[in-house]
Amino acid sequence: MEPHFHTRTLRPHGSGSSDPYCLVKVDDEVVARTATVWRSLSPFWGEEYTVHLPLDFHHLAFYVLDEDTVGHDDVIGKISLSKEAIMADPRGIDSWINLSRVNPDAEVQGEVRLAVRLLQDVHGRCLRCHLLQARDLAPRDMSGTSDPFARIFWGSQSLESSIIKKTRFPHWDEVLELREVPGSPTPLRVELWDWDMVGKNDFLGMVEFPAQILQHKPPDGWFRLQPFPSAEEDCGGSLGALRLKVRLAEDRVLPSQYYRPLMALLLESVRGSPEEDTASPLAVLEELTSGDCRQDLATKLVKLFLGQGLAGPFLDYLTRREVARTTDPNTLFRSNSLASKAVEQFMKLVGMRYLHEVLKPVLNRVFEEKKYMELDPGKMDLGRARRISFKGMPSEEQVRETSLGLLTGYLGLIVDAVVSSAGRCPPTMRLAFRRLRQCVEEHFPATEHEDVKYLAVSGFLFLRFFAPAILTPKLFDLRDQHADPQTSRSLLLLAKAVQSIGNLGQQLGQGKELWMAPLHPFLLQSVARVRDFLDQLVDVQEDEEAGGPARALVPPSVTVREGFLLKRKEESGGLAARFAFKKRYFRLSGETLSYAKGPEGQVPTSIPVSHICAVERVDEGAFQLPHVMQVVTQDSAGMLHTTYLQCKNVNDLNQWLSALRKASAPNQDKLAACHPGAFRGGRWTCCLQAERSAAGCSRTHAAVTLGDWSDPLDPDAEAQMVYRQLLLGRDQLRLTVLEEPNPDAASEADTGQGPCSEALARQRAAAAHLLEVLEDLDHAHEKFQWQGQGKVALGCRGP
Repeated sequence: MEPHFHTRTLRPHGSGSSDPYCLVKVDDEVVARTATVWRSLSPFWGEEYTVHLPLDFHHLAFYVLDEDTVGHDDVIGKISLSKEAIMADPRGIDSWINLSRVNPDAEVQGEVRLAVRLLQDVHGRCLRCHLLQARDLAPRDMSGTSDPFARIFWGSQSLESSIIKKTRFPHWDEVLELREVPGSPTPLRVELWDWDMVGKNDFLGMVEFPAQILQHKPPDGWFRLQPFPSAEEDCGGSLGALRLKVRLAEDRVLPSQYYRPLMALLLESVRGSPEEDTASPLAVLEELTSGDCRQDLATKLVKLFLGQGLAGPFLDYLTRREVARTTDPNTLFRSNSLASKAVEQFMKLVGMRYLHEVLKPVLNRVFEEKKYMELDPGKMDLGRARRISFKGMPSEEQVRETSLGLLTGYLGLIVDAVVSSAGRCPPTMRLAFRRLRQCVEEHFPATEHEDVKYLAVSGFLFLRFFAPAILTPKLFDLRDQHADPQTSRSLLLLAKAVQSIGNLGQQLGQGKELWMAPLHPFLLQSVARVRDFLDQLVDVQEDEEAGGPARALVPPSVTVREGFLLKRKEESGGLAARFAFKKRYFRLSGETLSYAKGPEGQVPTSIPVSHICAVERVDEGAFQLPHVMQVVTQDSAGMLHTTYLQCKNVNDLNQWLSALRKASAPNQDKLAACHPGAFRGGRWTCCLQAERSAAGCSRTHAAVTLGDWSDPLDPDAEAQMVYRQLLLGRDQLRLTVLEEPNPDAASEADTGQGPCSEALARQRAAAAHLLEVLEDLDHAHEKFQWQGQGKVALGCRGP
């Protein structure tokens, strides 16, 4: 699922403007938070999240809030989309939707467990409702908990349960009985409420069962709570509107053994001759995929081959096919082909740390200094630029000269950082670029094409990696917030200049942006340095990549995430639990999660990653604190230990969850359930059990919640998406390969004569094998379609 955000004309708050941000919730769980756009009624976020959803999710909600640095944030409005509404159009949702008011009675969450029976005796029928428990109820009190009780209604009869104080996981285990009154059959309604000593009770949710269900299949199990039935109020745009692009793809992922034949074919594809290949899965995928699906497919394929240690041969296969088809070197890799998208996604998957090391110091300086820079006379604001001059209003020429000095200063820092970074670039990236350059050199050996081998590499590294990260650093996790308009314009000028350097200055002086001319001398001077850098970058040994699957998703010695978190003291008790969290600097590698008082100078305390058996969120009510997670470890004696950590916001929480789950993915003894609360005051805050060793009351999660670049490899889900894409071309494959339309070619193949007969026979055999593998997967899906096991796999990316 990929939501994309933009809003227009929000209702102003306070001073006549708002500081809006958007929360994304799947059912009752916040999974993402956009950046805050300060002082705006028409914010643009442009943020995209890929969210892994459970099969049984019900709705997706988007809340637009006004951030308040003092007090509580104000809710401006929300949009709620049901699973059915999202899936109604296979292309997803792409439209403006008016915000609706937020009704507290509609903001329900959680589930209730019931066992209902209809009994018959001499006095008539009796309904027996066994109210067992509830979980994950909405917090209605200041303590972050509730005081829940239940009301059941059957016809004109009603009963109430006892009140369970201060919990979101109440256990009643009460039997409530109601006698049937004369008249037509009536439904059963169970309502949950939060009891308040002063004022009215707060609604927590309800479930309702029609009379037919009660008679033929009495409810017995867990049931999700629903709001009071009422249509959402469309405020006609008075609260503003939110533009969303949302696409949902639901699919069943089979057990691993069913994908092994397809995986074998995919891996075999990259070992053959790419130029002659027409019937392998990769060749078919390249012909099939259109622009709106290529990016997501490219990501899945890159992750799949990375997990097998064959990312280099895979990229070499795709780039060689594209180079072989290219006659004009000026068009090489300029389209959004599968090869271009695959290399782009490969850089983002393996090179994000390298990108941060190169660009983050310079970009932080641009954000902090907030210098006014402008070269375009049509966009120059002399009033805004006045502060750069102490002699009154500056002239256009003064602004241009000052801006030129600032731009060349920042560009000099960027170029210096880039050209000195060859040794820090990941070896897999350097090797991929070496193979790419060799391929281009072989295909375009003429002297007049000397620059093509440089442009092929710089086109990816500068135009598709460095320049986009400079333009939108928030989307590459280089900044926590989007830039303000002035800084955004400065970043645009810097990105344009970096693009020109990546083009080796070949297009300078062309086009409509002649006002960039003052920068040309600096850009041309930088080109020679970039050429030397590209020569160093590809000067790497041609090491063989491992052919087997990667055993660990995180390299042992590489730090994959670090930063300050608040850590709870071990065994902290008392009434001041929320003040028992101390600031510590954490580093996560494939071997350890270590922490100390600061980034340097102290001997850190280490937690072995191999000991981690669960990484989960913690209820806010456990410590009256948001964004808390727990890392559960098991020592050699089998004892469980829990470390509680607080993150700065929901996105930071999601990214730490993702990184920790990825690092601990190979661990065997994972917990199936844990406690979302904390053990305080002699009991668990979530389920009120009095034993510290009591079994967990909530299931654990193995997958990440956000589709950031730290997502773990999931070869089964990746293979499932490849299978679905191949199904789209099955008929075309039969027609073009197995049923040769050319009689002469078919005759030659039948007689075994002619130069193409052997190649054609190999293509037909490969196509037949691929069709056989797809047929077997079809049968496997039919076998499993009525079973409840599976998980959601993401489909094509939204436009």
